Amino acid sequence: MAVTDIPKVAGVPKRKGLSKLLFDVWRDYDLYLMILPALIGFILFGYGPMYGLVIAFKDFNLVKGLMDSPWVGFRWFSDFYHDPYFFRLVRNTVLLGTYSLVWGFPMPIVLALLLNEIRITWFKRLVQSISFIPYFIAVITVVSIMWMLFRSDGIVNRMLAGIVDAPVGFLTDPRWFRTMYIGSDIWQYTGYSATIYLAALTAIDPILYEAAIMDGANRWQRIWHITLPGILPTITILLILSLGRIVSVGFERVFLLYSPATYETADVLPTYVYRRGIMGYNYSYATAVGLIDSIAATIMVVAGNNILRRIGRKGETTATIW
Repeated sequence: MAVTDIPKVAGVPKRKGLSKLLFDVWRDYDLYLMILPALIGFILFGYGPMYGLVIAFKDFNLVKGLMDSPWVGFRWFSDFYHDPYFFRLVRNTVLLGTYSLVWGFPMPIVLALLLNEIRITWFKRLVQSISFIPYFIAVITVVSIMWMLFRSDGIVNRMLAGIVDAPVGFLTDPRWFRTMYIGSDIWQYTGYSATIYLAALTAIDPILYEAAIMDGANRWQRIWHITLPGILPTITILLILSLGRIVSVGFERVFLLYSPATYETADVLPTYVYRRGIMGYNYSYATAVGLIDSIAATIMVVAGNNILRRIGRKGETTATIW
């Protein structure tokens, strides 16, 4: 842009609301055309099916169809609240999600910090590659490996044969379910999540470390005062996105790991929806419970975003997704 064009750009009046949006679309129409297919696909497959949520307020019948099924209001929501398993399902879902967040969220950060301190390049790449491999393994394969290792006659129980009197029910004892679930989740996703923090670490200016070394800062002080603040916006954003998992536990891993013997601690909202709604052909009930779960997850994400944004205003980070 020539120097003579600067006054013209600076003299353009500020636009707000719809006028600004239309001006931005007209100015960068080629960029908006590039994202148009993805936007249309998101609307069709992300928001279009949301019309089916009306099933939660109807006594849905496959023969009558969606439009002709009678309205029942909040009947299914009331039935779920008075369900004898309501408090057990909510407790298991919240506890499993909370434990996964408390134990699983810091692990990639720790791994990224440790890898960042390794100065031998080939060893650093080797460790990163090995930790990343489990991410490409399907969940059903991971669970199959766990069954082979931790079943009553598996390798782990054979190793413990001389220590314990009887085989440990890692996969059949309700007290062990959360440990097995969280442990397998950490093993599979820690390496993948650590790459995000490693990418964020590359944006930190090396001059800061050199200045800290000249000032006499040791390695721990450099990590605490330079590395962690440098990736704090990334940590904040990923934490906000992870808050929804507290009430929205993944279905596949729980479904593959649990059994009637572990329902006491393993049965969560998604698995109950599958048994009661899908297998029991009560689609309205399943939709109502799923809607409650989705609303709760949304509330957790929005509330967490607002809380962390308030904290960010008082501190150094202002990362937010809202």
